[in-house]
Amino acid sequence: MISATPETLLKSQFGFDDFRPGQLKTIEILLTGRNAAAIFPTGSGKSLCYQLTALMLPGLTVVISPLLALMKDQIDSLKSKNIKAERLDSSLSEDQYRQVSNAVRQGDLKMLFVSPERLTNERFLNLIRGQKISLLAVDEAHCISAWGHNFRPDYLKLPQAVKSLKVERVLALTATATPKVADDMAAAFNIHKRDIVNTGFYRPNLEFRVTACKGDAREQLLLQRMNERPAGSAIVYVHLQKDAEYIAGLLCDNGFNAAPYHAGLKTEVRVATQEAFMAGRIPIICATIAFGMGVDKADIRYVYHYHLAKGFESYLQETGRAGRDGAPSICELFACADDCTTLENFVYGDTPDASGITGVVNTLLDAGDDIDITARELARDHDIRQLVVSTLLTHMELMGIIQFDGYYYSDIRFEPHQTSAKILDQYTPSQGAFLRKIFACCHKARKWITLDIVGAKEKTGFDRDVILRAMESLQEKQLITLQLSGYRQKFKRVKKDIDRVKLYTDLEKLFYEHEQLEIDRISDMINYAEETSCLTRRLLAWFGEEIEPCGHCGICMGDTAVILNRRPAHEISADILQRIRALSVRYPKALGRPRQQARFLCGLNSPAVFAKKTLRGNPLFNICAHIPFASVLETLLSSQNNAAT
Repeated sequence: MISATPETLLKSQFGFDDFRPGQLKTIEILLTGRNAAAIFPTGSGKSLCYQLTALMLPGLTVVISPLLALMKDQIDSLKSKNIKAERLDSSLSEDQYRQVSNAVRQGDLKMLFVSPERLTNERFLNLIRGQKISLLAVDEAHCISAWGHNFRPDYLKLPQAVKSLKVERVLALTATATPKVADDMAAAFNIHKRDIVNTGFYRPNLEFRVTACKGDAREQLLLQRMNERPAGSAIVYVHLQKDAEYIAGLLCDNGFNAAPYHAGLKTEVRVATQEAFMAGRIPIICATIAFGMGVDKADIRYVYHYHLAKGFESYLQETGRAGRDGAPSICELFACADDCTTLENFVYGDTPDASGITGVVNTLLDAGDDIDITARELARDHDIRQLVVSTLLTHMELMGIIQFDGYYYSDIRFEPHQTSAKILDQYTPSQGAFLRKIFACCHKARKWITLDIVGAKEKTGFDRDVILRAMESLQEKQLITLQLSGYRQKFKRVKKDIDRVKLYTDLEKLFYEHEQLEIDRISDMINYAEETSCLTRRLLAWFGEEIEPCGHCGICMGDTAVILNRRPAHEISADILQRIRALSVRYPKALGRPRQQARFLCGLNSPAVFAKKTLRGNPLFNICAHIPFASVLETLLSSQNNAAT
């Protein structure tokens, strides 16, 4: 550890005179060598906790972040302060990857940013294993909890990585943790209760408001708000990419300077739009939830939820981007019960049906003791989204049925820059003999040479990680250009005697429980919109924080509590039912099951539908988007039963 104190580094490296609440306490816990959790509101300076600590520790700090844009922004900021930080991700060229890898090996970095998936990548593990990792900082750590609003299976593997890489201390960070999620984080990373630093979520400068409206009245309501309130930076959150485009166009047509932001835009457009917003050249962003994480703009005066947020966690995180400078800011929710249909359809569309679950399980258990698969292949073959497949695999790991044995590249090839003789001349006789055996297992094409890794293992007597490190050493010396592809997963079957029927049922129950949890979150937002007492108190109570009525939300200032119109019942015509049955006969793999048909009618893509261009353009796709998914599925099941009898 260096001799500077946190206070002197805060001023000299980061330019701040005082710590924000919770920052110094978190840093001091880490400096004693203990694990810590920092639960701070959005924009309260969580990242400083690991950035400053990293400068006071020897070795490397690895930062786990789920978002590329967030990594890039932080690294640019750190480099501007002459702090050595880099990232390893899929956007880097081979030359860039090699440069960062060399910097890691040579100990030239203080911070390395990676995604959670990277910690199961064999190439990365070969690079990082043996390095002194003084700190692992896990951003968005609520993703480790199935009770969190953004559960990601790869987060569950981080505790195992902490042990295998001999990480000295861990910092878990989040802005949205309920007491249950906080407990899950602490258990996963062995954090003592006294070392959970929770500064609370109350922001006295935020004015929460709810306005009930019908769907077709929102455009005029938004224009009215923009016209009657003082000008200021604003984010308008919507559900769909097309809504972001439309609302931005509406505002521009009415004299406002606005731009859309969503994941469907080209990277350069998203980057330019965000930079223009940060600089104040574009004051209004109309965005899906793809926008906001890592956006550290202090003077956002308004956050409008044009559509209903999908839960308290999302709402707190998104509204938390307003008023970070401490000045008064307004967060207004345009509440319409019809929005529940879109949100629910996303949830229901992710849940695999019994047939899909059975298919994946049988594929794995029929593969023998050594399982070699890709999530992409399973998703394609059983028509389940790839992230959902990964979740299913993780559940089977947690049940002790299979054990993850690492990712690997099935295709290893290289382009030599010199003859084999000249390459071997640069190594000792024993090293050259080892490389000669590897070269003997290669097959040459016109440009690229392909390595038979199985043959090389047999010929050399070494495991693939040793062979791969040898190939990477050739690249480090710029003797070859190495190219790895064919990313696959390996599992070991642990449990032999399995009651498959019970396993199918247990997995199906897990997915349906998670589905109900997400549906309940949406229902809770409707209840919040109809709250008759303090809105701020109701919101914070979800996160375990009790406050007196705030005195500055809409209800506290005299607004009448809203009562939302309930969604009307919709029937699916006999014509649609007849046409979807006929279409399912033509495309049984994509539409053979009722849940597949319901997804299709509600406009929810799936791997099997995406693979058929003719299906994506079919007029039945999205024809029932206005109808709750559960109603569509119930009608299809009833129709199927009637046809069977």
